[in-house]
Amino acid sequence: MSAKHPIISITGSSGAGTSTVQHTFAQIFRREGINAAFIEGDAFHRYDRVAMREKVAREARSGNPNFTHFHSEANELETLEAVFEEYGRKGAGKTRHYVHDDSEAETFGSPPGTFTDWEAFPESDLLFYEGLHGCVVTDVLNLAQHCDLKIGVVPVMNLEWIQKIHRDKAARGYSTEAVMDTILRRMPDYVHFITPQFSLTDINFQRVPIVDTSNPFIARWIPTPDESMLVIRFANPRGIDFPYLLSMLKNSFMSRANSIVVPGNKLDLAMQLILTPLIHKLMERKRRMS
Repeated sequence: MSAKHPIISITGSSGAGTSTVQHTFAQIFRREGINAAFIEGDAFHRYDRVAMREKVAREARSGNPNFTHFHSEANELETLEAVFEEYGRKGAGKTRHYVHDDSEAETFGSPPGTFTDWEAFPESDLLFYEGLHGCVVTDVLNLAQHCDLKIGVVPVMNLEWIQKIHRDKAARGYSTEAVMDTILRRMPDYVHFITPQFSLTDINFQRVPIVDTSNPFIARWIPTPDESMLVIRFANPRGIDFPYLLSMLKNSFMSRANSIVVPGNKLDLAMQLILTPLIHKLMERKRRMS
């Protein structure tokens, strides 16, 4: 952690909705005049698309059918920790981009499934990470210790699967069966590397559908925000003005002393109300250290 060079980390699985949360943060940064450097977790994959397929095949032949991007060894987490450490120390670091599709290929001038070159990011007020491993702790590294504000985006499992299935089918042309295979293959790594992070976050945003999602693999539609509730859990509720939040977020209620339940269509407003004061605190602490 660094008062002078704060780091915000958004952690969530593939299909969890972290990009939506990133958009809300970008709105807050723009409105508050905060210059943020953005880095994405995919940039720290260890293998490009072709090399990853080859690695997965080798692992399967050696008796491990479950090697995925969720695994720490499939990512350059030691490089990511070095970036966090360097940024916290002197406000500098480097990143690159993983090119997902043809549209990004045009933007970055590199084929889909490849990486751009490493580049130093410009001077900034804070560093913003969004990806799979922002709070990972293993025997050899601890990313969570470097982050000043840690956010988990955690839809209930069936909803996460529905969102992933619809996204991968629409954006990547996968079949339902192919996405199911990916979900099954990722499950051990999900349990060991993704889930534990949500015990280390400062705030978790968990969307819960209030419609039937019993069989996510045949769901024709993703439950809408109006068909969902949002459970927001604070690791440390001290200083959170729950009466104010309840007054501003109509039809909300406290489910525990550290948790508030909000209508799903109030996600953006809830995030704006909760996160803006926390970002202000980071910026005030930064100013005091300057």
